Amino acid sequence: MENAAPEWKLPWEGGCRCGKIRLRVTQPPLLTMACHCTGCQRMSSSAFSLSMAVPTPGFEVLSGEPVVGGLHGPTKHMFCGHCMTWMFTRPEGMDFFVNLRPSMLDDWSWFVPFIETYAEVKRPWAATGAVHSYPQFPEMSAYEGLIAEFAAKGVRPK
Repeated sequence: MENAAPEWKLPWEGGCRCGKIRLRVTQPPLLTMACHCTGCQRMSSSAFSLSMAVPTPGFEVLSGEPVVGGLHGPTKHMFCGHCMTWMFTRPEGMDFFVNLRPSMLDDWSWFVPFIETYAEVKRPWAATGAVHSYPQFPEMSAYEGLIAEFAAKGVRPK
């Protein structure tokens, strides 16, 4: 199997800025992303937010109690209640994954966004290196192919 994608080196651990919340990832991400929507711009205080979709069974909070921040609607943006770090999001109606901010990992040097969303409001100077770019979100029907493509040739930690 010469062309097989390298294996993920799991588990990964990480935490918030102050260290009161620690987490673990035991399954590889389904997809890595950058989102340019104005909500992510405001919540990240940057041009875009970064995330990776981790299967829910492969994500656990080891210590601490995340709190809801950002908009308090059906999608839950989870923060450390002490340092207020935006750590992960539980998207409404998509309980099978958690969108983890990759910078929460102790080592995220390997991370590259595979897709970028909301490119229609992207800052002209913001570059992500994403393979695929979408004006808003991809159609739901596109995700199966994107996940398969990412699994076959997505970025892996060294």
